[in-house]
Amino acid sequence: MASKDSIAKTITVATLLCVVCSVIVSTAAVLLKPAQVANKELDFKRNILSAAGMLEQGVKIEEQFKAVDVKIVDLSTGQFTDSSAVGDLARYDQVKAAKDPSLSSPVEDDIAKIGKREKYAKVYIAQSSDGKEIVVLPVRGYGLWGTLYGFLAVEGDMNTVVGLGFYDHKETPGLGGEVDNPRWKAIWPGKKLFDDQGNISIAIIKGTVDSAAAGSQYKVDGLSGATLTTRGVHNLIHFWLGEEGYGPFIANMKKGKA
Repeated sequence: MASKDSIAKTITVATLLCVVCSVIVSTAAVLLKPAQVANKELDFKRNILSAAGMLEQGVKIEEQFKAVDVKIVDLSTGQFTDSSAVGDLARYDQVKAAKDPSLSSPVEDDIAKIGKREKYAKVYIAQSSDGKEIVVLPVRGYGLWGTLYGFLAVEGDMNTVVGLGFYDHKETPGLGGEVDNPRWKAIWPGKKLFDDQGNISIAIIKGTVDSAAAGSQYKVDGLSGATLTTRGVHNLIHFWLGEEGYGPFIANMKKGKA
C-alpha cells in the first residue's frame, strides 16, 4: 500500500506541477503578446525605412515613419483607392488578405509561387533627404525553403531602384541567407527595372556583373551557391513588376494618373 501511495503522490505532484507551469507559461504569453506585436510592427517599419534608404540610427522609428505616407492601391486597376476598401488601414495585412477568398484571387502566371494575390496592397510613399520621391512596394515569393517577404523601393520614375530588403525568410545562412548581406543589398541602388520599351529587364545573373558591359544597369550579381534562392528573388521581382502585380500601378504612376 505504501508503494501505491507513493506512486499516487508522485503522479499528483507531477500533475500539479505541469498545471502550474502551463498557467505560468500561458499567462506570460498573454502578458507579453502586446509587446511582441508592437516590436513586430516596429521591425516592419524599420525594414520599410531601410529599403527606402531613410533609416537613421539614434532616431525613433515611429518618429522617422511620420514622413511616410501609407496608401492603398487596387492592384487590378493600378489606382489609389479609399482605405475604406480594406477597413482599418493600420490593421490591414495584405499577406493575410491573400488567404481570404473575398479579398484575393488566384494567380494565373504564378512564377513567384504565392498561390493567391490580394486585391489591395499597401504602398509607402516618402521623400528622400534630397527631395526625390520614393515608393516602397511590398513583395514576396518562394525561395528554396519558404517564402521571402520584403520591400522593393524605387524612385518616383518607377524605374530606378533605391533598395531591396527582406524582413522574413527561411533561406540557408551563408547561402540563400545572403539576401541579408549588406554588400549584396548595396548592389541594387541605381539599377533599372525596365528598358526603354517598358519591358521588365532587371535580372539576377549567375556570377558577377561586368559594370563596363552594355546592359549592366539591368543586372545584379547572383548569390554564390544559392541558385534556387537567386531564381526565387528574380521570379518574385518579375511577378510583382508584372501585370498581376504592380504593373498597372507602375504604368499609372509613370503617367501621373494613379
